[in-house]
Amino acid sequence: MQRRTHRSHVSYMDKSREYYRAHGYDNAYAWAHHDDVPFTPLGKPLAQSRVAICTTADRAPRAQGRGARHYAEPLASASRLHREMFWDRDATHTDDPETYLPLASLTAHRDAGRIASISRRFYGVATEYSQRKTLNEDAPELEAWLREDAVDVAVLVAL
Repeated sequence: MQRRTHRSHVSYMDKSREYYRAHGYDNAYAWAHHDDVPFTPLGKPLAQSRVAICTTADRAPRAQGRGARHYAEPLASASRLHREMFWDRDATHTDDPETYLPLASLTAHRDAGRIASISRRFYGVATEYSQRKTLNEDAPELEAWLREDAVDVAVLVAL
């Protein structure tokens, strides 16, 4: 048997529970789940679908002010993403932009004919530990932008 020299996965559920306990919260973090939302198959083949990326990478360092917690940006502005916010520095790094905004991979899938096109914008939702804000503020705006851009499939990438 080969000895592992590194973690093979990150248990974000356990890490979130540990975070809440370490900060004195009485209740462990409760993960959102929606039993009443059914699985919905794609309306058309993936090879005919427009795909978008939604990331938790933020647009600006805190010193410059964060502005809105969610955003839609042209693909050309991807290099302006700020990667120094909250993420598990013990489990990963941000040296490779493909880990938080995999545009090159998405482009390769488009060029190979696996997807039809890439949305003209990418979308972001800053990391927040509030299901209420995510559900009531971020998700409706994100959905509106995805519909506006005629996106069929959104790939969610957490940093």
